[in-house]
Amino acid sequence: MRVAENKKDHNTHKYVNSNLIVRRNKEFTIIVKFNRDFNEQQDNVELEFLIGSSPDENRGTYIILPIGKEKPEVRWKSRVVETQGNYVTVGVTPDTSCIIGRFRIFVVVVSDLGKQRTERNTDTDVYVLFNPWDPADHVYMDKDEDRQEYVMNDVGIIYNGEFNNITSRSWNFGQFEQGVLDACLFVLDSGKVPLVFRGSATEIVRQASALMNAQDDDGVLVGNWSGDYTEGTAPTAWTGSPEILLKYAKEGGEPVCFAQCWVFAGVLNTLVRCLGIPARVITNFCSAHDNTGNLKTDIVLDEDGKVDRSRTKDSVWNYHCWNEVYMKRPDLPEKFSGWQVIDSTPQETSDGLYRCGPTSVNAVKEGELSYPFDAKFLFAELNSDVIYHQCNKQGKLKILNVDTAYVGKLVVTKKPDSSDYEDITSTYKYPEKTVKEREVMQNAERSGMPARDYLPLTEAGVTIEIQTDTVKMGDNFKLTLNINNQTSQTCTINATITGCVAFYTGVTSTTFKLENKSATVEASKTESLTVDVNASEYTPYLVEQGKLLFVVYGHIEETDMSLSTMKVVTLQPPKLTIMMSGTPQVGKDLMISVDFQNPYNFILHNVQLRLDGPGLIPIKLKTYSQILPGGSVKYKVSMVPRTPGKKVLIACLDCPLLSQVTNELEIETLKAE
Repeated sequence: MRVAENKKDHNTHKYVNSNLIVRRNKEFTIIVKFNRDFNEQQDNVELEFLIGSSPDENRGTYIILPIGKEKPEVRWKSRVVETQGNYVTVGVTPDTSCIIGRFRIFVVVVSDLGKQRTERNTDTDVYVLFNPWDPADHVYMDKDEDRQEYVMNDVGIIYNGEFNNITSRSWNFGQFEQGVLDACLFVLDSGKVPLVFRGSATEIVRQASALMNAQDDDGVLVGNWSGDYTEGTAPTAWTGSPEILLKYAKEGGEPVCFAQCWVFAGVLNTLVRCLGIPARVITNFCSAHDNTGNLKTDIVLDEDGKVDRSRTKDSVWNYHCWNEVYMKRPDLPEKFSGWQVIDSTPQETSDGLYRCGPTSVNAVKEGELSYPFDAKFLFAELNSDVIYHQCNKQGKLKILNVDTAYVGKLVVTKKPDSSDYEDITSTYKYPEKTVKEREVMQNAERSGMPARDYLPLTEAGVTIEIQTDTVKMGDNFKLTLNINNQTSQTCTINATITGCVAFYTGVTSTTFKLENKSATVEASKTESLTVDVNASEYTPYLVEQGKLLFVVYGHIEETDMSLSTMKVVTLQPPKLTIMMSGTPQVGKDLMISVDFQNPYNFILHNVQLRLDGPGLIPIKLKTYSQILPGGSVKYKVSMVPRTPGKKVLIACLDCPLLSQVTNELEIETLKAE
């Protein structure tokens, strides 16, 4: 099968897999040995490629290629490259829309006595993948630096936190790791994706976005936002995709527990990159999850200005991760090709299954929402208005104010060949308050989005902005309310400040603070109020990612007008340190130690520490039943790098009371001496 030479030619040399892996519409060569010299004119020999359980010539699952003779109706090509006695080198080119997957190969000698086949041999099976290097393939990408990042990079960075305080975590995509390609194909098989669909990139990514979540189809991952992960692994504890995909395949398609949006996006990214489709993980900060599908995110306050949790059904996720895949969309007008969104976090159903996409990013930007698939839902995640309502005792709602700029604040992804992020907001939306933005909204309304009949509102003439510095988890801190009076008279503002502990999905848990303050602000001036927040108030109630949501409601005495605003504060977790001793070199021992100290006055129970790095080590998992206040742990591990080049080692510590404690170490591995 000339595995090493072909893999180098086909950019598949990084896959840890002893079989031949090729990309479609590119020739690979194999050598066939006969028991006598081959005579091209007289001998009738065929190559057969079969995939699936019932191969069929008409469905592209059974390909018969005569060696050295033309067979016009077959889309694959073959030719005799050279003959040396009884050794024949044959060139085979799978066609450009060929099915992706693992083909069985047979050599058949045809004579008057019938057909004689070689025996079934799994070692000669050949995998065919998408080909982003080939202009004829729908997933073609023209820049090599883009292909290196979006197809070949096996480690990525996923951004989270807040739009004005972005944090990140490294993720092991590990698409070339041993067993991962088979696991990805297993996902398609257990999801019963018809083989005839597997030549179409659009179809594969649409199906894959449904198969990542276990809602309705026993997909790969079970979503869980409850805060209780005792039955599985906490979403924040994972470091990469291989562990999850290999577990799913090994357990015969039993969904893996548990995931939240970045885990779904990380694993889906591995699956599509592994099959040869360019992909990247995207984070949208302040992402609306509009349960009522009306482009409005409704926040309801009670008479006293506290958040009414029973009436507030919508939430704004602090961040939400989805994927983009790069491809031609033969089913849409040309301008909608390029980056497409797919989202496998189970939020809403599409054609009956929990999936979303592929949705053209250009179509979303232009408000052209009637093209397939799911553009309206995505548009709402990026463009919803946040509407603050107040509910009186009789249950009647009045609108306090509307924030048209809170949602879809910032959209980022990892920059190619860099550990910085790239701001791609402008690929999804035009700047706020521009003529173009208004046109897009009109387009969206024509595509069936509800009109924004609540605009324009009478402005209160006063704005409140909430500010805070970076806050470490366990610290006391101050909130500053900057009250700006834009009117021509002095205003007295009575403000109610509510502080709740929140999940990253914007869903609130315990309210730990309620405070009233007032300020008198002269015309055209700004006054500041400070609110003290003590660690002892919030620490007992913290949930996984340490987020606090503050909502301020202000009432102006002179005009009887009201207004409201909100801010999320993400508490920064303590650090994990990774140290390396020795020079990293292929085949040589390398010592790594991971250190952590518990800075809190409470015990951390059921602690998991993961260490992961493609090409460096198989995943290591260490558990500690407890870490006492002020106590520290040191985890030492020795590893032997397998391949040279730039590698990333990822460490993550996780327990019910503390998550998002991660770190990574870049290691440049030298070639063996």
